[in-house]
Amino acid sequence: MNWDNQNKDPWGNKNDAPDFDELMRKFSSILGGGKKSSSNGSGSGSGPGNGFNFPLSRVLLYGFFAFSIVYASQCIYQLDASERAVILRFGKFYEEQEEGLNFRLAGIDERYIENVSLTRRYTQTNSMLTKDENIVDVTVSAQYRIANLKDFVLNVRDPEGSLRNAIESALRHVVGDNTLDQTLTVGRENIAQEVQSRLQEYLDIYQTGLLVQQVNIEKTDPPAAVKNAFDDVVAAREDKERLQNEAERYALSIVPEARGQAQARIRGAEAYKEEVVAKAEGEVERFNQLLAEYSKAPEVTRDRLYLDALQSVLSNSTKIMVDVEGGNNLLYLPLDKIMEENKKQENSRTLRRVDDE
Repeated sequence: MNWDNQNKDPWGNKNDAPDFDELMRKFSSILGGGKKSSSNGSGSGSGPGNGFNFPLSRVLLYGFFAFSIVYASQCIYQLDASERAVILRFGKFYEEQEEGLNFRLAGIDERYIENVSLTRRYTQTNSMLTKDENIVDVTVSAQYRIANLKDFVLNVRDPEGSLRNAIESALRHVVGDNTLDQTLTVGRENIAQEVQSRLQEYLDIYQTGLLVQQVNIEKTDPPAAVKNAFDDVVAAREDKERLQNEAERYALSIVPEARGQAQARIRGAEAYKEEVVAKAEGEVERFNQLLAEYSKAPEVTRDRLYLDALQSVLSNSTKIMVDVEGGNNLLYLPLDKIMEENKKQENSRTLRRVDDE
């Protein structure tokens, strides 16, 4: 297709954009590869030397641009929000880079990237010697993260290996200060806290850049050779505690009951005391009154007392023997039978009255 104006594009607009080939020629002339041809040449590049040098310069230029792009892609990188990077330039610490786009000199700088917000976990089991010279198997777990990336990268060759050794050292020290019973039962929480404190001290001394977040004593067991015997000891201890609890509950129930009974007996005794005292005072008052009457009429009072005594005695007796004066026979009165017969007759009359009604 032929255009009327070579300076316009196919849509009729003026083409003011620089020609890429022209740019390449200028760049080649700067590099020394675009020399002018001899005087008998027209400068069109038809000579043998010019036809060889110009394409070579273009290849070198393209190669330089390609290399620059690849190199730039290796120098620029991005870090996530939880990541940090340490840059070493010529083997020395240069800077610590944070999240976002970052730059380094590829091939010159060394880069170490770590997730500093990740909580890591390590668990190990060791046989420990307690204070009372017993052996116990302790399983401990530690949760930690990177608090100082520079120290983590530069100060220690193997920070996590140092962590493992420090855990074992701290655990042996703390367990060695506790007895077997404390290690296996109630002292586990205190042991975990002491191990965490001592472990952090060790890591700070080594400058590992690690922060211990939590230490847990997962399991404590006696050695397998004595585990059965130890289980028997534990069962006996549990039985002891159970029986003690039962005894305490029984004591709590029986002591208040005994105290209540004691109070009831004390009140009963006090009431009986008041009753006896009142009765005695009444008898004394009655005796004084009788004495006054007796002094007025001794015979009448004496006979009255005698009759009252007989009435009191005979009213509680069911059999009476009567001695007839001047005779040899005794008269027997079966008062119990008489009273029983009278009661039967009264009951019969009551039933007949109910039937009539």
